[in-house]
Amino acid sequence: MPTATPAAAQPPAPDRPAGGYVKSLRGKESGIDYPIEPRTICDTDFGPVEVTYDYDAMKGRVTRESIEAGPRSLWRYRDLLPISGEPRAGLRSGFTPLVRADRLARHLGCKELYIKDDSANYPSFSYKDRVVSVAVTKAFEFGFDCVGCASTGNLAHSVAAHAAAAGMKAVVMVPHDLEAGKMAAMRVFGPKVVRIQGNYDDVNRLCSQIADKYNWAIVNVNLRPFYTEGAKTHGFEIAEQMGWRLPQHTVSPVAGGTILPKIYKAYKEFIELGLVEDNGAKMYGAQAAGCNPIVTALEEDAELFRPQKPDTIAKSIAIGNPADGYYVLKDIRESGGGGASATDPEIVAAIKLLAETEGIFTEPAGGTTLACAIKLIESGKIPKDESICVCITGNGLKTIEALDGQFDEAAAIPAKMKEFSALIDG
Repeated sequence: MPTATPAAAQPPAPDRPAGGYVKSLRGKESGIDYPIEPRTICDTDFGPVEVTYDYDAMKGRVTRESIEAGPRSLWRYRDLLPISGEPRAGLRSGFTPLVRADRLARHLGCKELYIKDDSANYPSFSYKDRVVSVAVTKAFEFGFDCVGCASTGNLAHSVAAHAAAAGMKAVVMVPHDLEAGKMAAMRVFGPKVVRIQGNYDDVNRLCSQIADKYNWAIVNVNLRPFYTEGAKTHGFEIAEQMGWRLPQHTVSPVAGGTILPKIYKAYKEFIELGLVEDNGAKMYGAQAAGCNPIVTALEEDAELFRPQKPDTIAKSIAIGNPADGYYVLKDIRESGGGGASATDPEIVAAIKLLAETEGIFTEPAGGTTLACAIKLIESGKIPKDESICVCITGNGLKTIEALDGQFDEAAAIPAKMKEFSALIDG
């Protein structure tokens, strides 16, 4: 794995323009440019907007060497992130392990298998620390003093933790039936927690109205274009940690649709800057069978997906109407990839398999991703002799309910060697 100098020892890049390399917000469908401001949609077609960059100005300045000299965090990629000043959050977030999963690879008959392990992310043990680091920094730049979100749990946990560290107020909106572990994990940081009857889609609709009424930075609503850019760092790290090359196949969970298109964008940006070779990397979406609108659309060869009502243990990815679902479909198809879905028993089996082979305990979202990767490998859609990366996005300690009833109760014995030996040897 590449080495890096601690963040405190890093001087600013001498050639970085004032304000960085960000050019504009641009309508993804209309192509209309807007200034850098809290904005979610294009005024012309009501489609999403996305941050654009001056790649020509980066060439020769943003290099492998300049990145490797950066802090051992996601901010080593700050030139490809939409901030103009210094990072204000997430100074220890990112640069999570990329595990060469040889034991799991042997089990599956694969040649080269990697686990990108964001269950070890800081401070909330999920990939959401990437997007929140960027969003909170941008909230500071825009002058907000309160951040919030609509969340299935991991995002609320991350927002609460980053806001506490930054000295900001936080208000998080979550479905009423969130797992107890996730509720405790967010409450300890002292945010205002609002439980809303219904599923994530119900919560998200309300948050859109809240963002209009209150002067709050709702990270996945009025700061969404900046928030989503943080997800690129997951892809940047995969490429750098693989020795500046891309995996031929990347399997990512699909919830709201943020991470998969941004990993793909990260790969394309590195190709554009000449940092990696274009090897035709393919993207694959993983969803639970109880909430799989994207995979269903792929299987039906439909241009658009149909929203669904979630019914799965994989609550963190149980979003029946993914905001960026159209772009997930687009990027999967453009890359030549595919998708798969997994039942709840398959998800649990994959959680246990990953723990038993690689010592990584993931939540049901990660179990879904691995279970779907296994299906794609066993079906031949992903060749066993090519490089594969499976994206694990959250830690299993927050969702231990998913393993209820999976293990026999351990017997209690007297503190005597005779009884111990009888138990072990018998």
